[in-house]
Amino acid sequence: MSSYVGIVLISHSSKIAEGLKDLIRQVMTDVPIETAGGTDDGEIGTSIEKITGAIAEADKGEGVLLFYDIGSAKMNAEMAIEMNETEQALLVEGPLVEGAYVAAVESGMGKTLQEVHDAVKKSF
Repeated sequence: MSSYVGIVLISHSSKIAEGLKDLIRQVMTDVPIETAGGTDDGEIGTSIEKITGAIAEADKGEGVLLFYDIGSAKMNAEMAIEMNETEQALLVEGPLVEGAYVAAVESGMGKTLQEVHDAVKKSF
């Protein structure tokens, strides 16, 4: 069984994160994708705990790319990466939908973390 670069979708809205995961799943079924949408109590916002957990779940040994929507999601993602103490998690600054979609396709082709990150960055 191949291992793929994982993807974490971070949004202030759990519906946005889950909807994007559903969209990507239409074309990529094997790539690990986890969501961290909304706060711990189901409100609009982000949660460091959710992000940290999603990183751990999505990382199958090849690293993880994190995509976020707005504002505090970036700050919380950066703190979650520090808390996980891994160099195998990279935050991507770019469009959430397009970036995550490209990352899933590139990951599904068996590319490394850096190769997937570079391909995403070149796409926008």
